[in-house]
Amino acid sequence: MASVTAKHRKASPKAPRISMRARQRAQYEHDLHNHFDILSLSRSERLKHYGLHFAKYAGRFARGDAEVKTRKETLVDAFLVVLSAANALNQALPDVEVGQPIVEAPSDLSFTDHAGRFADACEKIDHLEEFRSIALAANAALSEWIICSAVATGFDLDALVDERRWQLARRQVYGQET
Repeated sequence: MASVTAKHRKASPKAPRISMRARQRAQYEHDLHNHFDILSLSRSERLKHYGLHFAKYAGRFARGDAEVKTRKETLVDAFLVVLSAANALNQALPDVEVGQPIVEAPSDLSFTDHAGRFADACEKIDHLEEFRSIALAANAALSEWIICSAVATGFDLDALVDERRWQLARRQVYGQET
């Protein structure tokens, strides 16, 4: 299967604004302060939790305009989960190099395929079958898909991630200003 980037971008790639390592570190800090309930789960339970999120996002993409949540919101939420899943897997996600302009956004069906592969890995955990390599590949593919989709639609993913983390932090009782 060809990479999403190779199929959907023209030449002249450029480096990402923020390294993936820095993104993962920021997500770990966010999760520690705002999603301790999830971080307290075992790794296998966290991975299953993230797999359910990916299935939810695949459903949102499938519903298209009938979905209440915007495509932008779903892309951002899916990216946050990709970062959290990478941290749970001890995965160093590669920096995805994309150049402008993206010829076309990757298909939503590709997202569903990658999410399904991640779910397959999660299901293998219960059967004590090899799952990690499948989860790593699926998560990396999801990351690349999200970044390419964001670029194709003109979204500043890093700015949107910062805004979403701020919103999520305010959901906690201790995060609300009085």
